Amino acid sequence: MSGNMLILIAVLAIFALLFLVIRTKLHAFVALLLVSLLVGIAAGMPLEGVIESITAGMGGTLGFVAVVVGLGAMFGQMLEVSGGAERLAQTLIKKFGEDKAQWALGLTGFIVAVPVFFDVGFIILVPLVYSLAKKTGKSLLHYAIPLLAGLAVTHSFIPPTPGPIAVADLIGAELGWVILFGSLAGIPAMIIAGPLFGRYIGKKIHVTVPDYMELEEKEYDKELPGFGLVTSLILIPLVLILMNTFSDMLLDEGDPLRAFLSFMGHPFVALTIATLLAFILLGTKHGYTKEDVQGIANKALEPAGIIILVTGAGGVFKQVLIDSGVGEVLGDKMASSALPPILLAFLIAAAVRVAQGSATVSMVTAAGLMSPLITSMSMEGPVLGLMVIAIAAGATVLSHVNDSGFWLVNRFLGLTEKDTLKSWTVMETLIGVVGFLVVFVLSFFIS
Repeated sequence: MSGNMLILIAVLAIFALLFLVIRTKLHAFVALLLVSLLVGIAAGMPLEGVIESITAGMGGTLGFVAVVVGLGAMFGQMLEVSGGAERLAQTLIKKFGEDKAQWALGLTGFIVAVPVFFDVGFIILVPLVYSLAKKTGKSLLHYAIPLLAGLAVTHSFIPPTPGPIAVADLIGAELGWVILFGSLAGIPAMIIAGPLFGRYIGKKIHVTVPDYMELEEKEYDKELPGFGLVTSLILIPLVLILMNTFSDMLLDEGDPLRAFLSFMGHPFVALTIATLLAFILLGTKHGYTKEDVQGIANKALEPAGIIILVTGAGGVFKQVLIDSGVGEVLGDKMASSALPPILLAFLIAAAVRVAQGSATVSMVTAAGLMSPLITSMSMEGPVLGLMVIAIAAGATVLSHVNDSGFWLVNRFLGLTEKDTLKSWTVMETLIGVVGFLVVFVLSFFIS
């Protein structure tokens, strides 16, 4: 089959995916599988070959992603139930003082979203936003935007959150580099889109606590865990993964210390250690029974299952593109583009994001499309970490009415659709653009 015909198949596949998700409201998992089947058949693959590609793509992706996302979800659920997120916020607000509460909330969101899903973190912490707004008389947006920015940045840029985990696996990036570059891009993005933009938009749009959201302060059965304990547990897997990455650079191959650090810093091991410690220190040692902890872990896997399946379907899409020959032609065509690969990745993710709304679907779709280009250009090492953040940044911009996050913020803050666009959508776009600009500049120094 000619190269032009294969390119046409790839373009039609993207439009078919967007049509199925947007117009027919078909679940992204089913839509990705269906489009993968159609691509394989249209490209002339043997029917048994299509099935083999689906099996290989799903199995190869879930072999890594299911373990990491599952462990991360259980860790985050333990932190949520024990009140660890609440402890972080209370301590930081006290340390920073009420006049600098914006910075405390931004930092809280940045830390909490490492193990806790974005929407869960916001729902847990929004009562603090209500309390501060009532006490000071300032707009809810003055405090909510920094918190949202902190949560959104980490949710998009820093593993073990599902988005960057999925993209890293699909394009073969090392998580240590993703954590490092995600932090470097995320901190300025959080500052600009959080406290700075929050102060500006809070003066432009004055919002008070909506009547229907007069929440009672959440009461915990047990005493809240200590600030030092909570931060240590969150940092353990990040530090171990980074040590693994740097040991490969600094220590000779065959060095026993390098082998030990590589083992301890593998995401499976690092997250297993952190999760077990959370079960013990935030669970059984904190007054919960073993049955309680088991119930908390089981509950955590319910939302994680959807993310795991969508990511697996993204792996299927990538594998069918490669095995059908569409990926090779697509990669060669993109490689001949005048646009730098980092910019191309950002633009593809942003286009899918605007069209269908889901950041996760945008990330896995863009990663699947960029994977052949990465292979054809023999890209490896740190630059793949930059590519992950570029894709994540593109999948963050321009959140609007087709994104569930838009309506979550709209309801909890009592905003009109117009004011949600002026605040939440602009905040998300600032995060994506600033994050991308950081990694784009870094790409000139890292090859």
